[in-house]
Amino acid sequence: MIATRLLPACLLAVASPLAAQTAPLAPDWAYPDTPTHHQVAPPPDFHRPPTTEHRPIGAFTGQTDVGSAVVRGSSSYDPATRTYRITSAGYNVWYTRDEFRYLWKQMAGDVSLAADIAYPDPNGYGDRKAVLVIRQSLDDDSPEALVALHGAGMIHLAYRGAPGIRIKDMEYRIGSRGGLPGGKSPDSLVPAIAKRIGIEKKGDSFQLFVSLLGEPMHAWGPPITLHLNGPFYVGIGFCSHLPDKLDTALLSNVVVENRAGRVR
Repeated sequence: MIATRLLPACLLAVASPLAAQTAPLAPDWAYPDTPTHHQVAPPPDFHRPPTTEHRPIGAFTGQTDVGSAVVRGSSSYDPATRTYRITSAGYNVWYTRDEFRYLWKQMAGDVSLAADIAYPDPNGYGDRKAVLVIRQSLDDDSPEALVALHGAGMIHLAYRGAPGIRIKDMEYRIGSRGGLPGGKSPDSLVPAIAKRIGIEKKGDSFQLFVSLLGEPMHAWGPPITLHLNGPFYVGIGFCSHLPDKLDTALLSNVVVENRAGRVR
């Protein structure tokens, strides 16, 4: 008779394929708010190196998963419609480090950057964000200035002043319910709000530009001041705000010029 050896129940649980399949892929702190969970800032020493493809795409010379989310992102460009399709997971572009798919080119001096933004899946997470970003490096905690359009309609101008510093921002919820903080743009207005956003770098000044209803783009709110050494990275990106789930944003009619005054 062949003797059998019984493993302790705790070891069986660890070895179970089902357990491996259902185990979370990302740290607990990275998951978004729910009635039973609160997202918090990453630990101060938590970083992941970027994953970069030196492969040109449209107007950009490279693409990177900044912060290397646990599910790899992807992107494509359709020259016929001038549309970039960016698919990415990523817990956030916020706090002291970022996770997002970034299409970029290196530049110096003044910059104008703008894009139309759409979300193909109407049921994505409300805080997902398509971003236009000017940042010093591809590190996840790089100094940067960015503008974003969130899935629920909020727009903001944000910046990280130094590596590892928590992002600060100015948020705009047009027609929001519930006041600030929190709230979102009413669902009936979201399709008409801020489909096109832009950012202008003029010296050390960064200004948000918006077109709310298809009118010519115009400056919105006060600028922020941030110094970046050239060359720096200029580009477009997206994160799902879900650390292990992919979502997609479409950015089209992109303007990226090496001078100020060209956001349109």
